[in-house]
Amino acid sequence: MDKVLVDTSVWIEFFRKKDPHYSTVSELLDADAICCAGIIYAELLQGAKTEKELATIKEFAHVFEFIAETYALWEKAGEMSFNLRRKGIVAGLSDCFIAVAAQSANASLLTLDKHFSAIKKLSPVRMYGT
Repeated sequence: MDKVLVDTSVWIEFFRKKDPHYSTVSELLDADAICCAGIIYAELLQGAKTEKELATIKEFAHVFEFIAETYALWEKAGEMSFNLRRKGIVAGLSDCFIAVAAQSANASLLTLDKHFSAIKKLSPVRMYGT
C-alpha cells in the first residue's frame, strides 16, 4: 500500500473516535501506511488538551516515517502560495507545505480541509480515497 499523509483535521477526528475517519486511520495504521510531516506533528502537539494527549502524540516521532523538510520543499510551498494568491485563491502556507511534502514522498493526502481542493487546481497532489 502506498504511503498516506494524514492531515491534522483527520487526526482530530481519529482522536475523537469519529467515524468514518477513525476506521480509515485505524486501517492505515494496521497497514503501516501512514507517514507524517513536522508541521502536522507540531499542530497536533499545539492542540493537545491534556498531558496524556501530548504524550500520545509525542509517540508519533517513534512510530511514523517523517517526510524530510528541505529548503527546496519550503521554496515550493512558498511559490505555490504565491501562485495561488495571484489567482485570488487563499491557502495557508502550512497547507501548501503539506501538499508539496505529500508530493515529494509520493504519498496520498487524507484531509478534511477544504483548502486542498483549491491547492489541487495548481498542484498534482493526490487525495486519498478519490
